[in-house]
Amino acid sequence: MRTRTSTRIAVAGALAALSALALTGCNSGDKADTAAGAPAPASASASSSGSTAGSPEAPSKASSGSGSSGGSSSGGGATAACTTQNTSAQFRQSANHASASQAATGSLRITNSSGAACTLVGPTVVTVTDDAKRGGSASADNSEEGSDAVDIPAGGTATADVMYTDVNTEGTARLSCRTESSSVKVALPKDAGTTVNVMKADGSPGGVFSLCADSFKLGAFSVR
Repeated sequence: MRTRTSTRIAVAGALAALSALALTGCNSGDKADTAAGAPAPASASASSSGSTAGSPEAPSKASSGSGSSGGSSSGGGATAACTTQNTSAQFRQSANHASASQAATGSLRITNSSGAACTLVGPTVVTVTDDAKRGGSASADNSEEGSDAVDIPAGGTATADVMYTDVNTEGTARLSCRTESSSVKVALPKDAGTTVNVMKADGSPGGVFSLCADSFKLGAFSVR
């Protein structure tokens, strides 16, 4: 009788032990499943933080846009016209006499004497009259050669070539022209004319504009 009772007790104990092991295994599986699923919230958090970090791009672009807007608004205003009030004129005779194939080339120089840039646009007119009043007179403008706008900086000079014939092909007085003048009248676009002395080719005083033909040419201005 004791033997049966002992056997039953032993069997009951073994069953209890097996049940405990089974419960422990189940609990361990649940914990493992929970641990395996844990990284999901972490990745979601990372995704959330990533989108949050990306959001400042919009203000950055807006700021950049305001910078370009500021750049486009900055611009220089229109320059004043070049007149006898803010410029000085100088006429220089040619350094060489004309030949059968090439004209003598003098120059007209307009210097900006103001403290700001000015614009020379439109035809400029040069008129020459014989000093001895022998009837020789001629004028020319640069409307055909070019009278587009030229900006002359403060203290800068725009120069136009003056092409003419200073050689007499008739008679023996080769260098005697019907129009010989020590001064010329220069009229800038839409401005009153001013009379200036003719200078030698090197810019020194005492020049003479000798015109043996009926006309001469005034070229386009350029800042040189």
